[in-house]
Amino acid sequence: MTGGWGAREFQLVLLRRMADQRPELVEDALRALDASRTEAREVNRRWQAMLRSRSAPQGTRRYEAVLGPAESVADQLVGDLRCRRHHWRLPFWPDLRWEVVTGPGGAVWQEWLVRAPGTPAPDLRHAGDLVPWTVVVDDVARAFAPAAPMEGTAPSRWRLAFTAPGAAGRHVADFTWGLLQVVTPPPGAAGPAAPPD
Repeated sequence: MTGGWGAREFQLVLLRRMADQRPELVEDALRALDASRTEAREVNRRWQAMLRSRSAPQGTRRYEAVLGPAESVADQLVGDLRCRRHHWRLPFWPDLRWEVVTGPGGAVWQEWLVRAPGTPAPDLRHAGDLVPWTVVVDDVARAFAPAAPMEGTAPSRWRLAFTAPGAAGRHVADFTWGLLQVVTPPPGAAGPAAPPD
């Protein structure tokens, strides 16, 4: 892989997809990372070109080339299959980890942000507690079980439908790279469930 790649650049790649739903939060993040929108677009272009290149590292080697060795690697059984979870630390999200789940032969099954081990999730009791960029898919699934997975609008996006206490109908939470972006209240409900912070 060519030079100029590291955690900062990889974070810009993740932010590029989040800009579709939370442009105001991405603008704040770019300032914190001392990056411009032009740089973010260029970094994303290079990343997409790398993904299409036959000579680029594949699977977890791709992330090792950008982020270095995984902070932790753990095996886990999923039914009769054994998968492996690789975690990397990303400075912009210190309470989260970039997780890549691989199956037999090293095929990548999943790649997203998850809560870091030992880091407590926010206290989630009502839909209004769901603040964008503060929770991941598993946080919502646990707090509002049984949440129902829904088809995302892109490979980097996930959706969960859930029933919140006191709500008539189901909310829908949208995630990009596993991080909450938007919560849509049930039809007919007044006001957004999770206003921008």
